[in-house]
Amino acid sequence: MTDNLYALTAISTSSQADAFALVDKALRALSVTALDVKALAVPRSLAERRSARVYSLPAGVDVNSLTQSLRALEVQAPMDWAIQTVASRVRRYRLAVFDMDSTLIRCEVIDELARYAGVGEQVAAITDRAMRGELDFQASFIERVALLKGLDAAVVDGILDAMPVTEGVGELILTLRARGIYTAILSGGFIPFAQYLQRQFGFDEVHANGLEIDRGVLTGKVQLPIVDGDYKRKTLVEIARRRDIDLADTIAVGDGANDLPMLTTAGLGVAYAAKPVIQKQVDVQLNHAGLDGVLYYLGAGSELGD
Repeated sequence: MTDNLYALTAISTSSQADAFALVDKALRALSVTALDVKALAVPRSLAERRSARVYSLPAGVDVNSLTQSLRALEVQAPMDWAIQTVASRVRRYRLAVFDMDSTLIRCEVIDELARYAGVGEQVAAITDRAMRGELDFQASFIERVALLKGLDAAVVDGILDAMPVTEGVGELILTLRARGIYTAILSGGFIPFAQYLQRQFGFDEVHANGLEIDRGVLTGKVQLPIVDGDYKRKTLVEIARRRDIDLADTIAVGDGANDLPMLTTAGLGVAYAAKPVIQKQVDVQLNHAGLDGVLYYLGAGSELGD
């Protein structure tokens, strides 16, 4: 059964030889010989700085020991990798949900708003602790939003114009939608930014926090309910139920402590450039490649030479 067979997917973002030599070293250390090794197709625009392979592992491989060996070696070269059951890698997923801040975009929008409000450092420090799981998300969110009181709402448009979208988002969502996978943003950030990404990339639905505005300025008050970790988990489950999708056929991608509930509930949780507390609890990670690198964990990239 494929549930008992494993595949190791490795994505190199520097010297192909250096990264894959580390994989070979980890396998040799455990006296493991891959049954098959295949190169995966890489977009032409990335061919000079990305390469990928999938290793078919023999039955009975010690996944925990191999994981520990790879983690010890990965500091030597930029490389993303994941050990998955073959069934997980080739599964026909039907729903994918994404965190927004520091996942789909390379910033925290509440920090950007705070910078305009003159409280950037104060809010950024609270955000960092919340994303690391050191503070209660709801309490810290209320505290941060209160510091935005009086900010001119027009700054939202300025932030939207310069919002740094993560590399690979367009390719990822286009491919998921082409596969018939329903996509949603579940964000602890704010609706205008999530809706902007929805318009740009075609997400099917978005869930985020509202910005309360009165006479053109932010009131500093929070609109309920707050989209926190539990809200994200419940929304993932609700969308799956509504669309008659088994949770095993769902994907969740995120980076912070408030993403952990949905990452551990979905059939496949991917920690993207995640905080240490998340990396310790989510096995499938992506830390170097663009967000489209998630596709390699879904069996994408037709094998070269096949």
